[in-house]
Amino acid sequence: MTMTPRRRRMVLVGLILLGVGGAAAFALTAFQDNLLYYYPPADVAAGKAPVDRVFRLGGMVEEGSLKRESGSMEARFVVTDFQKDVTVSYSGVLPDLFREGQGVIARGKLNADGVFVAHEVLAKHDENYMPPEVAESLRKQHQQKAPAPTPST
Repeated sequence: MTMTPRRRRMVLVGLILLGVGGAAAFALTAFQDNLLYYYPPADVAAGKAPVDRVFRLGGMVEEGSLKRESGSMEARFVVTDFQKDVTVSYSGVLPDLFREGQGVIARGKLNADGVFVAHEVLAKHDENYMPPEVAESLRKQHQQKAPAPTPST
C-alpha cells in the first residue's frame, strides 16, 4: 500500500500534534513540580500545607522565641500570624535583618513532629517592607478578629 500525498500530510500533522501535546504535558508537569506555595501558620496548623513537599511559610517572628543551640548553627524560632504558631528549625546563618517581631518567609518542609525545617530564611529589608504574602495574611487575620461596625443613628 502506497501513501498518497494527502495521507502523508495527515500522518505528519498527527505526529506534530502528538509531539506538541507531549511537550506541553512534560512542561506542565515540570512546572507543577517547581511551584512553591505560600502558607500562613493558621493554614499549616489546620493541615492545609503539604507534608511531603517544599513550601513557603510566612508570618511574624514571635518575640522571645529565638533559641540558638550553643556550638552549632542551629536556630529555632516561632512564626505566627497572630492566630496560630509554627515552630521553625533552621541550620545556617540567619539574615542580618532577621529580628524577633519582624516579618519573615522561610522555605522548607514540615517534619514528622510538625516542626517546619527551613532550608532558607528571608527577612524584610527595611522598616516599611513586609513580604506581600505575609502582609495579606496578617491583614485577613486582623479583619476576622475585628468586630463588625455598628450603624449609628
